[in-house]
Order: sequence, then C-alpha cells, then structure tokens
Amino acid sequence: MNLYDDAVLVLKGYEGQPELRDLYLEHLAAHPDGVYKPCQAGHITGSALVIDPAGGRVLLTLHKKLGIWLQMGGHCEPEDTTLAGAALREAVEESGIASGLTLLPGGPVRLDRHPIPAPCNWHLDVQYAALAPADAVAEISEESLDLRWFPYEEVAAVADTSVVRLLEATRARL
Repeated sequence: MNLYDDAVLVLKGYEGQPELRDLYLEHLAAHPDGVYKPCQAGHITGSALVIDPAGGRVLLTLHKKLGIWLQMGGHCEPEDTTLAGAALREAVEESGIASGLTLLPGGPVRLDRHPIPAPCNWHLDVQYAALAPADAVAEISEESLDLRWFPYEEVAAVADTSVVRLLEATRARL
C-alpha cells in the first residue's frame, strides 16, 4: 500500500466531519498527487498535537513562517507510507522528542482545511494526537521560532481556533 491508498482508506474510515471528509476524498479522487506538496490544487498534510495528559499540557511550536502557535505538522514526504506515520514523523522532528511519542489510538482526531499562499491553494490537514511521556524533553527545531509547553487552560489565549478544537477533541478522546 502506498501513501495515497492509505490516505483514502484512513479518510473513508474517519467518522467525524462528514462534509470535510468527503471534500478530502473528492480532492484525492481528482488529484492522484494530492498527498504531496507539488499538487497546486492543494495537498494533504499530517499533523499531531503533542500532549502530556499526566501534566495537563500540550507542546506547541511558534511557526517560523506564520508566526502563530500551532501543533507539530507538515507535508508528506516520498518516504512516508501512511498518514499516521507522516504525522508522527513531523511530531518527532519538530518537537525534538526523540523517543516515547505514540499516537493516540483511533486514527485522526480532526480534519482542518485552511488556505495557504499560491501557488498551492489549500492544506488539507489530517490531525492526530501524540502522547508524550511525562518526562519528555522538547528541543526546538530549525522549523520553529519557539517551542513551549502550555497548560490546557492557556491554549485558547495563544493559539488559533483549529488548535483549540484539536485540543478539545483530543481531550474528549482521552
């Protein structure tokens, strides 16, 4: 199975947000390259909210280009064979947590479609949650301006609505 096939399978199995899920599936049906950055009509991305349930906190990155606090995530790479694997790879790369991150069982937590600058038009983000060990030590990557743990209660004050919804959905699944 390749990344495209995995994306279709994952999205068909995702039971939340049916209108957005169907839009993602229509996009993939029309664009066989729709899982990769060069697809100018938009492309699938994978992200993961790094969460420490024992500490009641989440790790957010201050995005270098956008200047806002977000979950870890980014583009699928040719070596990625699954969306979950792409999201976990991004979480490890951007958090600097080399071991111990595991995805919350049950597949994606949410979907979020947001516009991006031309030549591409849309990120079709498939959002997971990654559980961090209580003793996890984060290390900033070159992709971030900053990296910081936030208590659940502070997320709404620093992050956009998509991150707040992702945190709410993740906590509901825990």
